[in-house]
Amino acid sequence: MTQVAEGESVQHRIDSTSSDDLMIEELLFFESKPGTLPLYEAVRDRIFAYSEDIKVKVSKTQIAFSNRYQFAFVSHQRVKGSRHPYILLTFGLGRREDHPRIAVATEPYPGRWTHHVVISNVTDVDGQIMEWVTEAYDFASIKGMRNQG
Repeated sequence: MTQVAEGESVQHRIDSTSSDDLMIEELLFFESKPGTLPLYEAVRDRIFAYSEDIKVKVSKTQIAFSNRYQFAFVSHQRVKGSRHPYILLTFGLGRREDHPRIAVATEPYPGRWTHHVVISNVTDVDGQIMEWVTEAYDFASIKGMRNQG
C-alpha cells in the first residue's frame, strides 16, 4: 500500500490517468474503512487492465472511473444485509441485468440502467463483473457519440 509522507500535500492532483500508483485522494477515501482498500485495488487494477485510457476522479462520496464519460463508481454506500468490509460497485448499462449478484438495478432515464454490486472479497472481481464493467465502458462511449450527433 502506498504511504503518504508526513507533511505531504493532499492537493496532489484530482484526476489520475495512471494505473501504477494510487493517488493520495484514493488512499484518503479509504482512511475510515481501510479494510476495503484491497477490494478497491482489485476493481481498479482490473479496470485499468481493460484500458489505460481511463481517468479516476475522487469525490467525498465516491470514486468515478471515466473514459470521456463516467461508466463505473466505487462507494461505501450502505447495502442492507451486506457483510463488512465491502464496497459498492456501480455501473450503467443500456439494459437491465437481472442476476443474483446485482443488489439493486434502477432506470434513472429511459434506456439507462444503473446497477449496484456488492464487492466483499477480491475474488468477487471476476470475469462476470468485468463483463458488465466493460459493457458499461462501451455504453458510456456510445452515449457520448449519440450526444454529439
